[in-house]
Amino acid sequence: MIVRKTVLARLNKCYAIARLDYQGKPHFLVASEKSDPCCLFDQSGMLKDTLWTEPGGVMTMVQVPGTDGQLIATARFYSPDDSLNASLAVVTPQADGRWNMRCLTPLPHVHRFDILTRNGVNWLIACTVKSGQDHPEGDWSYPGKVYAAVLPEDLGIFEREHPLKLHVIKDGLHRNHGYTRCMRCGVPAGLIAADEGVFRMTPPETPEREWQIEQLLDCPTSDALLLDLDGDGAEELCTLSPFHGERVSVYHQSENGFVPVWTLPEDAPFSHAICGAYLAGKPTFVTGHRAGKKNLMAIRYDKAAQSYAATVLDEGRGPANVMHFVKDNGVDILIAANRETDEVAMYEITE
Repeated sequence: MIVRKTVLARLNKCYAIARLDYQGKPHFLVASEKSDPCCLFDQSGMLKDTLWTEPGGVMTMVQVPGTDGQLIATARFYSPDDSLNASLAVVTPQADGRWNMRCLTPLPHVHRFDILTRNGVNWLIACTVKSGQDHPEGDWSYPGKVYAAVLPEDLGIFEREHPLKLHVIKDGLHRNHGYTRCMRCGVPAGLIAADEGVFRMTPPETPEREWQIEQLLDCPTSDALLLDLDGDGAEELCTLSPFHGERVSVYHQSENGFVPVWTLPEDAPFSHAICGAYLAGKPTFVTGHRAGKKNLMAIRYDKAAQSYAATVLDEGRGPANVMHFVKDNGVDILIAANRETDEVAMYEITE
């Protein structure tokens, strides 16, 4: 792979990344986990706007389906130990060019969330990393939960005093950290990772039915995704483990579930960034770690060697999150929020 890097901006403790279709054009957002701005870039990497300057504490951002730039974002999650006042906020572009932010629902310790659409119904799925704490440093005694709700078309009716009501679909998840979107039988689903393992959660066919919850792995996992790396038609389970850990692994599907087939030979401490992408047409597991060498890596299956191999794309930057998209000219792009160096970076990948 040939990698061309461009530093787009300096943003204190940049963390969350998201796509945003706005004014008929593709854009992307990068926001800080501290009390710092959220920045809007066009697909070339040019800074176009600042959506807000505070409160920050942004872990996740997701566009509301079918809208021109409206999104939901986490707010006031400054760290797992400083997230009691966290909430989900609705951010809407205004005719005068400003962006309005209002509370959708208070949700202490909310870390990841998504909007999954099935049969025309938009489902909000939200994950709390824990559900309480007795002391302010490293208290994981209260396990996290997964909440869900049907997302109405008009989100302007909600505010802190009249929030969107959520219901619990799964609890008992300690260090409920990881979330990626996946598919199950053509239906979008959520892949959740916690100390209790990896779970796939699929929204129901109708709001009257229950979510389908499957456990794919039972060992402590920080983040996970599903991607067919070896081209055999079945998805591999790619994981970072344990919580904020140093192990990068690939599991292969078998009759007995997912079995480990490869682990990165060297430790990748504080592994955190994760995405699955087809880079130059080849399935690739992209990951990054925030301590040690602080590398951004691409992991692929080598058919000749019949094994997996990692390629370092960048080093010493400490990515918290990474996102893939394809520009209008067909070029593969990775956007990394290099949190440990306050760097928003664009990587153009060619073969």
